[in-house]
Amino acid sequence: MVLLETEHFLTELTRLSQKCPLSSSVFITLKKYDGRTKPIPRKGSVEGFEPLDNNCLFRATDGKKISTVVSSKEVNELQMAYSNLLRANVDGLKKRDKNSKSRKSKAAQRRAPDTLLSPTNH
Repeated sequence: MVLLETEHFLTELTRLSQKCPLSSSVFITLKKYDGRTKPIPRKGSVEGFEPLDNNCLFRATDGKKISTVVSSKEVNELQMAYSNLLRANVDGLKKRDKNSKSRKSKAAQRRAPDTLLSPTNH
């Protein structure tokens, strides 16, 4: 895994998304990062470890792994750049057919009053 600066990460992410729009997928994960590079042992505990700043770890992979660590102050900037990147490069999605969905719901509404509102014989 390669740890990159934020701007270089966005450039590489753009390159990944343009390289494989239809043939493969790019997986992106986001998680809280406390600065530890090694896991905590189960039996012992690390006392007194407090992260100095809330950080986020962004990872992207399509076989090649890239990542960046973003501080809480820079998250809004990265989020805006990431949303612009998604709008520009996610164009392989199929459009939803609204007509078939509305036809099904109208047909269900026509049948529903007959069965639900029928008088019961006592």
